[in-house]
Amino acid sequence: MPHSLSIVILAAGKGSRMKSPKAKVLHEICGREMLFYSIKAARALTDDVIVVVAHQKESVIAAMERYFEGLTFVTQDTENFPGTGGAMMDVKPKHDNVLVLNGDMPLITQYSVSEFMKSDSDIVMSVIELENSSGYGRVVIENGHVLRIVEEKDASDAEKAILTVNAGVYAFKRSVLETYLPKLSNANAQSEYYLTDVIALARKDGLEISPLIVEEVEFKGVNSKFDLSTAEIIMMDRIRRTWMDAGVIMQLPETIYIEEGVCFEGECLIENGVRLCGETLIVNSHIKAHSVIEESIIRDSDVGPMAHIRPFSMIEATHIGNFVEVKKSTLKGVKAGHLSYLGDATIGEGTNIGAGTITCNYDGVKKYQTIIGKNVFIGSDSQLVAPIEIADNVMIAAGTTVTSGKYESGILILSRAPIRKVAGFFTKFFGKGA
Repeated sequence: MPHSLSIVILAAGKGSRMKSPKAKVLHEICGREMLFYSIKAARALTDDVIVVVAHQKESVIAAMERYFEGLTFVTQDTENFPGTGGAMMDVKPKHDNVLVLNGDMPLITQYSVSEFMKSDSDIVMSVIELENSSGYGRVVIENGHVLRIVEEKDASDAEKAILTVNAGVYAFKRSVLETYLPKLSNANAQSEYYLTDVIALARKDGLEISPLIVEEVEFKGVNSKFDLSTAEIIMMDRIRRTWMDAGVIMQLPETIYIEEGVCFEGECLIENGVRLCGETLIVNSHIKAHSVIEESIIRDSDVGPMAHIRPFSMIEATHIGNFVEVKKSTLKGVKAGHLSYLGDATIGEGTNIGAGTITCNYDGVKKYQTIIGKNVFIGSDSQLVAPIEIADNVMIAAGTTVTSGKYESGILILSRAPIRKVAGFFTKFFGKGA
């Protein structure tokens, strides 16, 4: 990891256009807060990552410290120094090169960030070439240097014809920031301190400002719920492509939802409509259509179709069929073909779970454990009332309710009411000729 670069990520804004009580940078894309992705790209390049916070700063800091260590958080004085320039006032970068990113640009990558370091100019400014630049400030470039940034309302007809606009990411020499940040003024319509004014002041003094043409898709800001959904589509496509390049087979990949924390090992097949969430690990397994797996480990198994593996489950060498729900359970070498709920359970090798089997793990106050040994045969429509422990080599007859307790090896467990027959009842109930 190079140590000649400091990266500052601006994450202080409210994001009012998101129309949400949640801070903008905490809105999730593919299972991670959007700020996570900016920090991830930054941490791949430097040990000095500074995140500027303000709105809901405690929540923002707590969220990012779940993923990263060694970040520096700086609180912006938004009352006295609002704006992007104000955000930089109390930042103290370690290194001579300072890159300023935005926390609402989740699609940026370490490779696009590293391009800023290929120039030795005093300032490197990201620009995008648009087919329609209407509504954006234009960047006037001459002989490979930025002359000025012109807001659309101030642009001449010739300047309005310019298709190059500001992408909002900058690389500065630290000395440039130290010189010009104290000179910023908030004498403007918004009464804010603008980082772009640093560029204007530097240009006036003859400093070298180089444009860097970047891809719009990577430097796209998220300012609305629609932007959020668009960014998630792009990020999801990246995630799927990465894992397919690593050898995962995906059928109709555009229908498969995979979050950032999901990992695969070995030969895996993922069918259409699957949803994989959280820190899920899939190893040498087949996940069938329209199954959901959350925060679990699946090894050498097949799951689905239309199964639901809820968080903190461990499934190994097991067959999970359609309409089976597993929650916080460990299954090794088990067959659960269909229509069952297995919660807070540990189930051993060779055990067969009949259709309609339910572990009754909750009494309305507490959750209890179900422990099932090896080679247990559980008949259809059985209920296991936890806390319960069933030894190896036990048979449970269909329709049995097994109440709490311990059951020894080798037995048959059977609880059924005797059948009662009432002659002529059908005709009597429905009437003659029914």
